[in-house]
Amino acid sequence: MEKVGTELGFCSETVEIWQLIGYLILIFKIVLPIILIIVGILTLGKAVITDDEKEAKKCFNSMIIKFITAIVIFFIPSIVSAGFKLLRNFSDVKEDYTVCEMCVIRPRGSFCNDKVAEISHD
Repeated sequence: MEKVGTELGFCSETVEIWQLIGYLILIFKIVLPIILIIVGILTLGKAVITDDEKEAKKCFNSMIIKFITAIVIFFIPSIVSAGFKLLRNFSDVKEDYTVCEMCVIRPRGSFCNDKVAEISHD
């Protein structure tokens, strides 16, 4: 029996992996921007203390790049969600990809946790 495109398809069989990816994205989204901002502020602080205008300008530009990088990283889940929305038009795989989408975007959600529980009981 063909399971692809059904609620019992590939994504349901690999739901734990999709949930792990979701957790990694969640951690990545929160921790990495904080680290980038802290490192940028520390670097800029060192440059200001040294009283070297050229070094301060270089560090300020580096900090701006780190802030922009942090903002982009923070929006990765939104970008992933937009990618899943593009797949939404393919009705052949809708039931299957919904499991992937929910576990990547909301790994702690009840939908994903229920799917993991179903798989572990089988």
